[in-house]
Amino acid sequence: MDQAFEGTRKTILLVEDHSALLKLVKHILDDANFSVIPAKNAKEAIGLEAGFPAAIDVLLSDVRMRGMSGPDLAGRLQTHRPHMRVVLMSGYPGGALLVHHQGWHYIQKPFVPSALVDKIKDVLGGETRPALSRMAAGSASPGWHA
Repeated sequence: MDQAFEGTRKTILLVEDHSALLKLVKHILDDANFSVIPAKNAKEAIGLEAGFPAAIDVLLSDVRMRGMSGPDLAGRLQTHRPHMRVVLMSGYPGGALLVHHQGWHYIQKPFVPSALVDKIKDVLGGETRPALSRMAAGSASPGWHA
C-alpha cells in the first residue's frame, strides 16, 4: 500500500469494543502506515489519550459501545485536543445523522479496507470542520443513542 499521508506519520486513536474488529481495523490501518493506538473501550481510550504526549490526529471510534458512546467520547476528548479529527463508525442505520452536525465524519460498517483508508486520508487532507450549533442543526440535544 502507498504512504498513508504525505509528510509525517499520522496517529489514530482507534476505539472498538469488539476485539476481533479492533484487531482487524488496527491491521488495516497499520498496513496503510498509520500509527495506531488501540483501545477496547472509551475508558481505556481516555487513559491512553491522557498519557499520550504527542498529537493524535484522528479519533476513529464505534458509535455504540458499552459504558460511553463514541460521540460522547469524541466530545470529551476534543476538549483536550480540539484539532483532533473525529471519524465515527457504525453498523446501525441512522448513525451518520448523529455525527455530521458536530463537524465529525462517519463511515458505515461493514466497510472494505480501502474505503476505510480512503476515508481517513480524506479526513486528514481536508480542513477541520467546525461544529455547528445544536440549534442551527435543528436539535437542542445530541441524543447519542444509535
